[in-house]
Amino acid sequence: MADGDILSRIDELVSEEHELRSRAIGTGLSSDDRARLAGVEQQLDQCWDLLRQRRARVEFDEDPDQAAARPISEVESYRQ
Repeated sequence: MADGDILSRIDELVSEEHELRSRAIGTGLSSDDRARLAGVEQQLDQCWDLLRQRRARVEFDEDPDQAAARPISEVESYRQ
């Protein structure tokens, strides 16, 4: 997946996240929507991690196409 594709996916996920968060104001979210929001947040973290990996590979003259999406369980355990 190229950087542009990753950024497009990030944009899609951010839009969905904003839509879900805006619906949460007032009436709140259903349990399905809360689960979807959590999934969107996890996918965003995974996409950002992949983009960072690709950019690091470019910086160190390595092939960015060798970067791979890490499991959500791994990405979510990173310290902020």
